Amino acid sequence: MTRVLVTGAAGQIGSALVPALREAYGEAEVLATDLHPPAADTGPFAVLDCTDGRAVAAQVAAHRPTVVFHLAALLSAVGERKPQTAFEVNLGGLFTLLEVARESRFAVFTPSSIAAFGPSTPRDGTPQDTLQRPTTMYGVTKVAGELLCDYYHTRYGVDTRGVRYPGIISDSPPGGGTTDYAVEIFFAAVEEGRYTSFLKRGTQLDMMYMPDAVRAAMEVMEADPARLVHRNAFNVTAMQLTPERLGDAIRRHLPDFELDFDPDPLRQSIADSWPNRLDDSAAREEWDWRPQFDLDAMTDDLLRRIRERVGARR
Repeated sequence: MTRVLVTGAAGQIGSALVPALREAYGEAEVLATDLHPPAADTGPFAVLDCTDGRAVAAQVAAHRPTVVFHLAALLSAVGERKPQTAFEVNLGGLFTLLEVARESRFAVFTPSSIAAFGPSTPRDGTPQDTLQRPTTMYGVTKVAGELLCDYYHTRYGVDTRGVRYPGIISDSPPGGGTTDYAVEIFFAAVEEGRYTSFLKRGTQLDMMYMPDAVRAAMEVMEADPARLVHRNAFNVTAMQLTPERLGDAIRRHLPDFELDFDPDPLRQSIADSWPNRLDDSAAREEWDWRPQFDLDAMTDDLLRRIRERVGARR
């Protein structure tokens, strides 16, 4: 990668990926884009609607990227409230970008999600290649996006790659996903000493700490293409968590932390349709994927970061 463009750069993943890309490849080489400008000047930025083909083509012509990280999307819970918009942004935006990539010949990273699976998918050790029948608009757009990326690679030779992310935990505000509780719980623990989970006890989901999510995106784009059998939608994961496991990990640092439960029917139904554990052996075999953070290492690092952030605001 020499020149990079990022769509959806202000989102949870983008806000962490852009600094990592700039550290690796140089600030001037990485153009961040989103619907609205950032509150502060953080480097090269352009306002961009990823569903506007002419605007996308213009930014590509101006910046001349060799790879685009396409992160613009509506997440699962928001997508259920706005399914038509989710379809337009998640799938229409990807189609628009792939059409520009077909003409301009740049590589494309597209994140898929654990939401691409559904209740009929094998739940424990979900294979790389298996039945996918999601029950949310977000999941539908992710499955269609995986197939679309495969098509543009086999039909037009576009270098499309991607991963299926589990829930991502970070010190950035969540964006309306079903796994948001795993971010909110850390902020609530530091600021209030208690948290009410919108998922019920025992709800197990795959999770990953943001530094690993960023590494996965960068590493799959740098991988030797000769080794890639799947190219798109690699299962990746790091840990399997329930709200109680997170609560116990936090209590090792904050003994008085209290965890309550008030399940939200919509988000609980979405979580219940997803696998308990992904099998990421294909990513490990084809591009040497390995997570670096387990639950304890993540909790240590994240609580430190959030304490620093909260202290800076006070």
